[in-house]
Amino acid sequence: MSLSRRIRLCPSILNANRDDLSHEILRVAPESDLLHLDVMDNIFVPNLTFSLNESRSIIESSPIPVDAHLMIINPDDDAYQYAKAGAKSVTFHLEASENPLRTISAIKDHGARASIAVKPATPFERLEPYLEHLDMVLVMTVEPGFGGQSFMSEMMPKVSEARTRIDAMGKDIWLQVDGGISVETIMVAAKAGADAFVAGSAVYKAQSPADMLRELKKLAVSASGLE
Repeated sequence: MSLSRRIRLCPSILNANRDDLSHEILRVAPESDLLHLDVMDNIFVPNLTFSLNESRSIIESSPIPVDAHLMIINPDDDAYQYAKAGAKSVTFHLEASENPLRTISAIKDHGARASIAVKPATPFERLEPYLEHLDMVLVMTVEPGFGGQSFMSEMMPKVSEARTRIDAMGKDIWLQVDGGISVETIMVAAKAGADAFVAGSAVYKAQSPADMLRELKKLAVSASGLE
């Protein structure tokens, strides 16, 4: 186990109030490690969220580092733009990339952490050849595209497999899960080996998003033994 491992919470603004994002971000900032920005193009997934220009504005104005999750068809061409805009971490989908190594390099060349996401149907084996080059792996625990979906517990063997491989390499690679994370599910994911958690609906539907984040972290720490 890497000595640098710890629990990280990355609230998603997918279901936040788009008319007052600045305030919505401030509601979660004190308890967040990164702000999760879901970028969807209505082609790779059936939803449209933030354009590059909108994303750039959010990244530049956010009081906490941004974790950009690109659910787009052309990450090989565009992923570096989010790093260039100042995102701390940029995730692209393996299923959408024709040249993952080049895209990883482009992200890192512009100062961001590089991450690959895999959809539920994509086996971990397809990602493994790129693992040593990554700073984070994202295992989707719902089908990407919409918030508020139910957590897919059947993805936990994939999370455990990723955890085993990362630990065997002895590298500081974060293992993130995204989809259906709540007080009912976060301990399951933490026990499987995840250490970074995207939570959207559970956070923004709570009366106090900050209180919900504190509760989620407490549960993840309890289940994982990490801080």
